[in-house]
Amino acid sequence: MTRGIRLGLALAWLAGVAALPRLATAQQPEIPVRPKTVASVSVTPTANLRVDSNLVLVPVTVCDPMNRPVTGLEKEHFRILDNKVEQTITQFGMEDEPLAVGLVFDTSGSMGDKLRRSRLAASAFFRTANPEDDFFLVEFNDQPRLVVPLTRDVAEIQNQLTFSQSRGRTALLDALCLALHEIRKSDKKRKALLIISDGGDNSSRYTETELRNLVREADVLIYAIGIYESDSGRNRTPEEANGPGLLNEITEQSGGRHLPVDDVAEMPDVAAKIGVELRNRYVLGFSPTDAQRDGKYHHVQVKLVPPHGLPALRAYWRQGYFAPGN
Repeated sequence: MTRGIRLGLALAWLAGVAALPRLATAQQPEIPVRPKTVASVSVTPTANLRVDSNLVLVPVTVCDPMNRPVTGLEKEHFRILDNKVEQTITQFGMEDEPLAVGLVFDTSGSMGDKLRRSRLAASAFFRTANPEDDFFLVEFNDQPRLVVPLTRDVAEIQNQLTFSQSRGRTALLDALCLALHEIRKSDKKRKALLIISDGGDNSSRYTETELRNLVREADVLIYAIGIYESDSGRNRTPEEANGPGLLNEITEQSGGRHLPVDDVAEMPDVAAKIGVELRNRYVLGFSPTDAQRDGKYHHVQVKLVPPHGLPALRAYWRQGYFAPGN
């Protein structure tokens, strides 16, 4: 790569990050009711990355060491592997279509004084919205509730959040299942969930295994802001202690991210950064060299080959897809 091209990429990256926010520190739909003891759910495989004929489209986020999205990269800066076999990238670009986003908002008893900052975080996220984006609100404590169905009126969601009260236990898994059910109603190709919560699950009827299966099947990015105050001065329950690991696993499998915060004052900046990141994703397209229509799950790996002069970068992508069946 010539010196002029390297300089141009570096300047594009610097200009992109300079414009990003600084990281500072109704009626309920019917969903299947699960008994407390349930067998593992059986789900018919469907493509969870966008698969058009034999073309697989993989959205990828690239971030710098300060967790800010990096734009300006080109096709030659990426490698992609399907079941450990390197593929030829035949399509490349940036996503620019409208989004459907579900806010999954924790109102359990442990949230307490953190609700105010959680509302501010939601407001900061909505400020990154585009006019054609769809949103909905699921709140949860002992049970999940669809408070605002799909709408483009973010003010309606923000008004509802002002009435949120902290009480009860935490049905996080059930809330995510309800949100995945609701987001299917959107005709948007790009779909995402944003979780704002402070701990693990202690009240759901769905199991972690069932949720993992649903996440694996859905073409939905999941982001989470995990609130873990280091100076809370209280003993965390086993469920709360398991919260970070649970959110890490769910978000990573979906291609999203879990961003923990120790200080609730950081939450609005983190939420705004997630909003920007959702709108700055690359799309890599390839036609698998082994294009068997076997309906099996294929693991995808993305590797970066960044240009010289940029700091260490990290890529985030959905971990795999189901090949079409015969």
